[in-house]
Amino acid sequence: MDPNSDNYERLDLSMYQNEAGLVVPFVTRGGHEPDAGATGQSEGATRVSGVSPQHTPATRIWFGKVHNLAGYRSVPHHHGDAETGGYVLSGRARIYFGQKFEDYIDMSEGDWVFVPPHMPHVECNLDRNNPLTWMTTRTPDNIVVNLPQVPESELRDWMNRP
Repeated sequence: MDPNSDNYERLDLSMYQNEAGLVVPFVTRGGHEPDAGATGQSEGATRVSGVSPQHTPATRIWFGKVHNLAGYRSVPHHHGDAETGGYVLSGRARIYFGQKFEDYIDMSEGDWVFVPPHMPHVECNLDRNNPLTWMTTRTPDNIVVNLPQVPESELRDWMNRP
């Protein structure tokens, strides 16, 4: 929207004002993100919040970086009402989904993924030697609902991955 237009003038942006009363972009400096424990987590995945309602004026988005150790696989989980978008920044990923997690899709650096709300899934790092890093965004917040664990042997092609 053009800040010089009449419509911009009529918007109530007071909730985004800084201490000086100005509406300006909010920057979270690298290395100064909130404690990773302040956002929803699954064992073995570290979710670091860059933009969230917890530490910025944002009200309808969570955007962060997710780091998975070599050979990592998450517990089954879903993200509640949140729509989730992901981008593989580095590494090779697999997401198991479907009835008993019998289906999967593989991704590599540069791939994008959308995970619908309430969809149970298992996130995996296919690489046994290198970490996997995702950029992830969710609306409205970083909701993580962990589900009961499934044995690795029940995840098709997981045990014999290259």
